[in-house]
Amino acid sequence: MKTKLTTEEQEILASFEKGEWVPVKNLSKRRAELMKYARNTLKKDKRLNIRISERDLTELQKKAVNEGLPYQTYVSSIIHKFVSGRLIESKN
Repeated sequence: MKTKLTTEEQEILASFEKGEWVPVKNLSKRRAELMKYARNTLKKDKRLNIRISERDLTELQKKAVNEGLPYQTYVSSIIHKFVSGRLIESKN
């Protein structure tokens, strides 16, 4: 019996089959970094509501998936890095 994949699952499978996925180097270090980010962003005592374009939200969600974080946690970590002076602009 063949399993029917959702559109998102098909995109993930296609990406994997193209070789776009790479193993994480030093997994324990990366996991510790992500845990630190999550802990810092889980200390939430205020709410912020913003409106952004659907395109920007979609891109944020994709980047969050790549980081292994929920997108709201990812956005919160970006803001935290910015206000603490640790956000580094990409030279692309």
